[in-house]
Amino acid sequence: MLKKEALLLIPSVLKVFLENGQIKSFTFDGRTTVKDVMVTLQDRLSLRHIEHFALVLEYSSPEQNPRFLLLQDKQPLAHVVQRTHYHGMRCLFRVSFFPKDPVELLRRDPAAFEYLYIQVG
Repeated sequence: MLKKEALLLIPSVLKVFLENGQIKSFTFDGRTTVKDVMVTLQDRLSLRHIEHFALVLEYSSPEQNPRFLLLQDKQPLAHVVQRTHYHGMRCLFRVSFFPKDPVELLRRDPAAFEYLYIQVG
């Protein structure tokens, strides 16, 4: 008999949770990397500058505050998906470091500034 959790797994698909409540799904193969997803997210969210953002894995348990693991650009997506499904983690698109001058980010890329604002506001 299959476990209930096993029914929720979709092979070769990564779900990325966005701060606005949306979920973006990405199909991948053995060559797909975190950078590939970042470039696609940049396009889908109409962001011109994503240097302040990253994909992170979030692990939370009732006993602890959430913990975040920053993913590296060259990391294969297959490895990321395995961790999310089997270790109870979620993949998020988040700010990885705060811009030195947020007003400059607003001027250069209002969409990126808005996404940043959602996370810190």
